[in-house]
Amino acid sequence: MIRSASALLVCFALLGAPGALAQTMPAATSPRLSGMPGDPRPDAPALSARGSYAVGVQTLQMVNPAQLDIVHAPKEGAIPRYDRPLTAEVWYPAPGPSGAGRATYQDALGSGPGDPKRPVVPFTFQGRATRGAPARTLGAPQGGYPLVIVSHGYPGSRYLLSYLAENLASKGYVVAAIDHTDSTHADKAAFASTLLNRPLDDNFVLGELARLGAADSGSFLSGLVDTDNVGLIGYSMGGYGALNTLGAGFAPQIMPMVPQNALAVRQTGAYTVDPRFKAMVAFAPWGGDAAVKGIGVNFGAPFGFWDAAGLAGLKVPSLFVVGDHDDVAGYEGGVKALFENAVNSERYLLTYENARHNSAPNPAPAASLGSYDDYMHYAEPAWDSARLNDLNMHFVTAFLDLKLKGMQDRAAYLDVKVPVAQDGKYSRNADGTPKADDTYWPGFPNRTAIGIELRKLMPK
Repeated sequence: MIRSASALLVCFALLGAPGALAQTMPAATSPRLSGMPGDPRPDAPALSARGSYAVGVQTLQMVNPAQLDIVHAPKEGAIPRYDRPLTAEVWYPAPGPSGAGRATYQDALGSGPGDPKRPVVPFTFQGRATRGAPARTLGAPQGGYPLVIVSHGYPGSRYLLSYLAENLASKGYVVAAIDHTDSTHADKAAFASTLLNRPLDDNFVLGELARLGAADSGSFLSGLVDTDNVGLIGYSMGGYGALNTLGAGFAPQIMPMVPQNALAVRQTGAYTVDPRFKAMVAFAPWGGDAAVKGIGVNFGAPFGFWDAAGLAGLKVPSLFVVGDHDDVAGYEGGVKALFENAVNSERYLLTYENARHNSAPNPAPAASLGSYDDYMHYAEPAWDSARLNDLNMHFVTAFLDLKLKGMQDRAAYLDVKVPVAQDGKYSRNADGTPKADDTYWPGFPNRTAIGIELRKLMPK
């Protein structure tokens, strides 16, 4: 049965969220209707629901001049340079009712040209945004909406986490997801290009969005985006890039991974973090010891691409999200070790029990159902992807609202009373407010907080 938005809010308030917190929830105006990515399930936690804004979407083409052409690097001699093209998809608050849009997104399956096992196959899917919609300026915060940059896996695309981008835009963020050249489903090329260019792309895109967001730019972003208040979300290789972008400098042992010592520009002590970045979300970040050894590299640092000094350079608040059976990035000796040793960051570790590597993407598209490899690029064997999407929307909203918008009430969704969800006790009064002995995770309807752990470490 489809419920009204008001009924959903009442349900969430009574079943999951403390009364004071429930009052701060965005209005949910788009209950699950057709199974589009981002449509919350009936058992979704409170902050999974879309916000009160409609969402617009536009595509930006960018060129980063005179970059090293790692794909065509010679064995000896200077690496040639080229003007590196980048595409970004930008979602933003727009006028109209939440969830009203019907955008068509054009993506591709595959693992780059020349892979007969996973050929490049274009496909389309729909989302709840409106292509080319005007931006919502009425009621916008002074200085614009906070910016969130999204970086996909290898291979991936700017649409891989479209559910999360739309969700955040509906809650008052501008979200820019990058197509990393040489790293998409359609153009996957030399791995060394990805290793070098991820953090460079992140920084360049922030600079371009700041330029386009200026008052006299003539762009739809003019005056819309607050590029002094930025979050960076990375998945897999995007998480690797996010860690480095935000201060986790690479260890010297790993320099041979990229030709002619080109990675040295991202080594510990060789660069300065852009202070406009204020928060990081790293889904299953690649590059830890388990991940590096998993591809046959045995000359890494103690934490793969990082040593203790490198991880100590990460100082922004961070949310790590991972499955405890991640067989690509690794858990023990992988993401968990990165979380534990990023000692100068206020950080959370959200763990999905029995999940492997695909904790972040959209549900598998219909186009992938005929290919095991393409399907398993999205799907989780032990989890419903829509459920993972709901959990991600809930926790990422809480984290970014807290760190980018200063919404202090969101801390209750993160600073849970028991770290293992199923150990919580659901104890409520008749009006739905918690009793003194209640330790259930805020925002979760009864019987739904299970299979998840959430731990926090403070900077040393």
